[in-house]
Amino acid sequence: MQKPRVRFAPSPTGALHIGGVRTALYNYLYAKKLGGTFILRIEDTDQTRYVPGAEDYITEALAWCGLELDESPAKGGDYGPYRQSERKDMYGDFGHQLVRNGWGYYAFDTAEELDAKREEMEAKGEKFSYNALTRNSLRNSLTMSDAEVKELLDANADFTIRLKCPADEIVSINDIVRGKVEFQSNLLDDKVMLKSDGMPTYHLANVVDDYHMKITHVIRGEEWLPSTGHHVLLYRAFGWENSMPQFAHLPLILKPAPSSYLNNKNVDIYTDKFLEEFFKKHSDFTLKTKDQVRQAIRGILLDKDNLSARLQIKPKDKEDKIAIKGFLKSTLFGKLSKRDGDRLGFPVFPLAWQGEKPEDAFTGFREVGFDPMAMINFLAFLGWNPGTEQEIFSLEQLVEAFSLERIGKSGARFDYEKAKWFNQQYLIHGNNADLASQLKPLVASEGWSADDATLEKVAELYKQRATFIGDIPQAASYFFTDDFNYDEKNAKKKWKEKNAEKNHELVGILADTEDFSADNLEKVIKGFIEENELGFGDVMAPLRIAVSGVGGGPSLFEILALLGKEKSVGRLKKGYAHFEALKNA
Repeated sequence: MQKPRVRFAPSPTGALHIGGVRTALYNYLYAKKLGGTFILRIEDTDQTRYVPGAEDYITEALAWCGLELDESPAKGGDYGPYRQSERKDMYGDFGHQLVRNGWGYYAFDTAEELDAKREEMEAKGEKFSYNALTRNSLRNSLTMSDAEVKELLDANADFTIRLKCPADEIVSINDIVRGKVEFQSNLLDDKVMLKSDGMPTYHLANVVDDYHMKITHVIRGEEWLPSTGHHVLLYRAFGWENSMPQFAHLPLILKPAPSSYLNNKNVDIYTDKFLEEFFKKHSDFTLKTKDQVRQAIRGILLDKDNLSARLQIKPKDKEDKIAIKGFLKSTLFGKLSKRDGDRLGFPVFPLAWQGEKPEDAFTGFREVGFDPMAMINFLAFLGWNPGTEQEIFSLEQLVEAFSLERIGKSGARFDYEKAKWFNQQYLIHGNNADLASQLKPLVASEGWSADDATLEKVAELYKQRATFIGDIPQAASYFFTDDFNYDEKNAKKKWKEKNAEKNHELVGILADTEDFSADNLEKVIKGFIEENELGFGDVMAPLRIAVSGVGGGPSLFEILALLGKEKSVGRLKKGYAHFEALKNA
């Protein structure tokens, strides 16, 4: 069996969306599973959309995810260059080859002529498409004489080269994910292959590069499925059908279920967000006042369990209601977009991105505090299932378990709570020394310091109580500083005068305790409580608040042991004095 050669081929037009990371991940896993090659190719032929820094962002994001590249612009390889802009001289030859072999033609139509044709057909209730049914009525080398074509070419007239899609054919592929997929050629438009500036479109460059880089499998998002019919025809046009890669089109990543984040407490927040977005899209909307639109949006959002039914367009619906329903349907359902992160409060990019405009600045999974492998596990399950109950994988285990055949066809719903759960699992199962090394700069950034042994113990105590590593320093701040506030409401409630003498007595016992280990402290304190017939909360609650400031947290005996006898006793004396003052105030 031929070892696979797969490529991840993003365009450097901005930050890499999380859906792109999943595509890269599936390509990587498939290549590594079969001992193949994982390639990064930058598709930058459309220089009008090129964004400086985007390529560096892509490579940094893949590196953070642990997806090592075998061939890339930076690493090189035997099939480069790996930027399409550095391969542009070859594309023109292939574009003209299409014309020479009868699979393409020169199109001289101006934008104005195409607009006129479009208006003419729309007036008849028909939709315009430049295809097998319309091309013979347009201005191209199929309808013009050879002399006219030569004259225009000699005069350097603007032209494009279009693919000549055959009429009345069924173009089919056997997609690894979707099975047999068919395209009716009459419904395929004659897409531009070579633009008037001599640059190729995505379709031509994509196929030419895949062929010359010996790509064996094209694993990409569902949104590219409609273009696949054209790509199959291009392989046929160049005589490369026997070298055509296998296709696997991945399911869409869908927006979170509205019921997962909408509730009565935040409905007004989302109403105002959506209202602002609505009027940005409908600046001339005058059928209702802003307050009326707000009430309409809010009323629909309150019925979160029946949103699909509420958003159905009904025959009797007026223009204003149709506009509101259509907006909410596209906002709440469908493909996850880059704006959904800001709208709903979670990252949809692997790393933070600073665009030229404030609205183009986004946070990332890394900056929120995700372990990269937690994000990788989360993404792996957005469309793929191992067929077992296992959910936590190392990258090596994912490689071993992965197969394209276990990818589903249906869209996978983005669930941020599940993403956080994955991160919790990585914290819980994380090595304490590794977690301590991550904690060290976070603690230092607060102006605190701690030795490695303390940080490891703090990691051990708090990793099951945190979602992100960044949650720990503040939650465990009392290990790093004596400057903390007491939960005075709770302290006042828990400190009882009838038990004050006994609580002070326990402080004296702890001061005389030689073995200040957690196990021994548990015996001493529990023994004291039982011996004096005290309630557990009467002693433990004020003790905890005095040493940590708060009423909850990890094992109190572990806390005391880590703080040490001197610090623990000192805090108990100070805390109890403060609690008595509160009672007497």
